[in-house]
Amino acid sequence: MCFLLQLLAIFLAIISHDHEATAAYVPPYTSIVIPVNKHIDAANPLYSVQIMTSYVNSRFLTANFLVDIEAPFIWYDCIVQWNIYPGSCPNNALCTSPVSCEEYQCTDVRTSYSYKNPSCSPETNSSTLPGWGFCTCPVNVVNPLTRSCTQALLNYDGFTVNTSDGRNAFDGFYGAYPNAACASSSSFASFPANVSGVMAFSSSPYAMPAYLYQPLKKTLAFCFPSKPSAPGVLFFGTGPYYLLPQSNVDVRSYLTYTPLLKHQDSFGYFIGVVSIVIKKRSINVPANTTTKLSTIDPYTTLRTDIYNGMVSRFSKVTKRIPPAKPIAPFGLCYNTLTTGLKVPDIDFILPDGKKWSVPTANSIKQVTNEVACLAFVDGGATSEPAIVIGTFQFEDNFLEFDLENSTFGFSSSLLRKQTSCANFNFTLTSGP
Repeated sequence: MCFLLQLLAIFLAIISHDHEATAAYVPPYTSIVIPVNKHIDAANPLYSVQIMTSYVNSRFLTANFLVDIEAPFIWYDCIVQWNIYPGSCPNNALCTSPVSCEEYQCTDVRTSYSYKNPSCSPETNSSTLPGWGFCTCPVNVVNPLTRSCTQALLNYDGFTVNTSDGRNAFDGFYGAYPNAACASSSSFASFPANVSGVMAFSSSPYAMPAYLYQPLKKTLAFCFPSKPSAPGVLFFGTGPYYLLPQSNVDVRSYLTYTPLLKHQDSFGYFIGVVSIVIKKRSINVPANTTTKLSTIDPYTTLRTDIYNGMVSRFSKVTKRIPPAKPIAPFGLCYNTLTTGLKVPDIDFILPDGKKWSVPTANSIKQVTNEVACLAFVDGGATSEPAIVIGTFQFEDNFLEFDLENSTFGFSSSLLRKQTSCANFNFTLTSGP
């Protein structure tokens, strides 16, 4: 009996030790990390992430996806097949497994998390795959550039990214397994070259953040580059985050925080803006004005009443700069042939009194060698939301979306900190 008790004690001690070892395990990474590329070969500048997809012939295939923080789910150029085996997928194609119309994901996406667009046709269950026997799940998708609607097939997918400690990119992998959708190649004709998908980073339960699990904290951070020659960076996780040459400065120390707001019928991200200040003078922003953050709109769009107030005030504080004939879509431009352009900051004043400062680098767009323009556009008299902050104002700003605590962190221009979004070290290491 005594011997049996001793064995039991040893067994319990082993279990306890294993449990403590498991509980004490801390992974070497604190986030995932993905390069962000700027594209200037489409109608407007756009930004993509390159993500590993299928594993074929001992290597990962990759695809480039537009960064979209409002899309309800991921969709890209791929093929749905019910029976995928080596050699069954066409060359240079990505193949995934289908979701049946009878599975709950199909109904859930269609009824609660679909794209909202009046041009979309009703979804039906009439299509099947050869030899499968079950109906597929067509879902509507909306091109974020043209706003045209088409249908794609919902699937079971897998994506792979690198891990990071915030300072280095590791050669270790992190896998995510979302429901995405396969669309035809023609759906991406308006996209930049080599970009064939939309990566949803919204608050939807079918967007990428919903599939990134522990030990990752639900925090999305990105930093858009101002030039296509070097990538910016996207993180998802706990932090810290470092950019060269300040290798010991956590970029989070530069951030100011404000609440993230929800908006009916949108999975995007919104903040409050109570006024816009230029050289100590406020431009009136009506109460309860909605301000959306967009990774698709190239320039900040203002409802006409707000836009007119900004142009009027900005014209007064820059009256010594020679004007130039406006170049669409801009309404206020300057002749820069004989003078360098330095203008006052534009400050977005937030409800708690904090401000997001927009310096010259993010407010003035050099359109030609001779003309530079105020990079804000008139959205029309009935524009809703009244303010949409676009990507030109994001460039070389570090932005953090804390999805657990519903807060938004922003750095204002990193150029004033002697760094930029193109300064993350993407050289792969084996980790600690």
